[in-house]
Amino acid sequence: MALNARLNLRQTQSLKMTPQLLQSIKLLQFTQVELEQFIESQIESNPLLKQTSREDEAYADRDAGFGSIQDRTSNERNTDWDNSELEVSAAAISDKLDSSLENIFPDDPGNGDGAMPDQLKQAGSASGAAPGLPSSRNTDDEYTLENIAQSQLSLREVIEQQTPFIFKTVSDHAIARELTDALDERGYIELDLPAICERLNCEEEDVLAVLERLQSCDPAGVFARNLSECLRLQCERNHRLDPAMNALLDNLELLAKRDFKALGQICGVDDSDLLDMLGEIKRLDPRPGLRFEASSTQAIVHDVEVSQTPDKSWRIELNSDALPKVIVDRQYFNEVSGSKLKKEEKSFIADCMASATWLERSLDQRAITILKVTTEIVKQQDGFFLHGVSSLKPMTMKMVADAIDMHESTVSRVASNKYMMTPRGLFELRYFFTVAISGTAGGAEDHSSESVRQRIRDLIKEETVQKVLSDDALVDILRAEGIEIARRTVAKYREAMNIASSVQRRREKRAQQASEQKHH
Repeated sequence: MALNARLNLRQTQSLKMTPQLLQSIKLLQFTQVELEQFIESQIESNPLLKQTSREDEAYADRDAGFGSIQDRTSNERNTDWDNSELEVSAAAISDKLDSSLENIFPDDPGNGDGAMPDQLKQAGSASGAAPGLPSSRNTDDEYTLENIAQSQLSLREVIEQQTPFIFKTVSDHAIARELTDALDERGYIELDLPAICERLNCEEEDVLAVLERLQSCDPAGVFARNLSECLRLQCERNHRLDPAMNALLDNLELLAKRDFKALGQICGVDDSDLLDMLGEIKRLDPRPGLRFEASSTQAIVHDVEVSQTPDKSWRIELNSDALPKVIVDRQYFNEVSGSKLKKEEKSFIADCMASATWLERSLDQRAITILKVTTEIVKQQDGFFLHGVSSLKPMTMKMVADAIDMHESTVSRVASNKYMMTPRGLFELRYFFTVAISGTAGGAEDHSSESVRQRIRDLIKEETVQKVLSDDALVDILRAEGIEIARRTVAKYREAMNIASSVQRRREKRAQQASEQKHH
């Protein structure tokens, strides 16, 4: 059979993720900080994007017309710039971006106004904006001297400021610098005497003498070689390092086990004095160097606010401060498109308008989707907002997705790094999605794992010296309340909440009771 080349025409179907759709999906799961950074980068590269303040008239007009996305799209098609030489209609934008503006998220059915939550359809506040959407209030922060953060010194800089007052000779300064460089983030030091002596050509006694003087630096506890020495240095600074405390610090493993009987015999004190010593240790800092570490944490900006109305229903609003303040500068577009442009310039300005319009609609769709998901969460977890954690119901993302006719992956993106401000505090959206623990036989309903944890915490908090609950006892109580749970699950929840075992809790309560009786 001869081999030859020939042409075949074949028609196939494939699913491709366009850059614009991928951008919309990323917008949905961005955190507030990531969203601001992304918008700033888009504004730098697109001359038609404009970041506005709350008092900007154009932004206020956009707020007032945000209630219907399709209505606003229809109005845009009738403007002067839409009839100009450059075609930027919805069809043209879709052709240029190879994506449909009717369905920004591939997981979202995208039914226009029909997909909008009830909060967006209702009448807004007195300003005319829809509930949950930004108003035209001016919230620009003024730059004041108090708002400028003072640079924080590192642990090494703090030590170097003190060493000139401690050491006088060049050799001691060299050893001190070497030891300071060996400090870890906790303020501890792993002392390798032979290596230091070889590098600096000095004796071990000289290094130990410098180390002892460095241990007098602030903060107390730095240059310790282990936890016991760190606590000992702080006790010595507080004039609390007596023989009993010294013996206690040598047996920290017994203290972790709450073996007060053995500790009392080793230290030669009774339970009352032992509890006082334990209180002293709890007030010490086991990692004194961490206070000088620069924190990279960002302040949490909640995305949604939940408040109760006078008629006992719940009002869900998007946080206006968390919504991006960006619009398409159509006035500048009209000025540019009205002038004579080259072919490549026309193509560039058309691409900028298409990208800017897509971004604006993607941000609108992002706000709508977040509000739809949080509205359903509040609806299904109404008991939590009324009665607290004990009334938290088991809920999965699929349950929310089915209720609002979305895909589960879309709900997962919305719940990622989004926060809800409620009358009971600030919660991440993922907090409300918990696994179910089956009820006991007899038709009892399922229970949320978070509410079970809270119940275990409450039961342990109500313990007395005479009745300390073991894990088996906790299982019996929970089963009597209609919660079917295994002992290993109770132990896992207890350890995750950093609660000691029943043996350790009993020892601590007995020692505390003996101390109270002695004082009385």
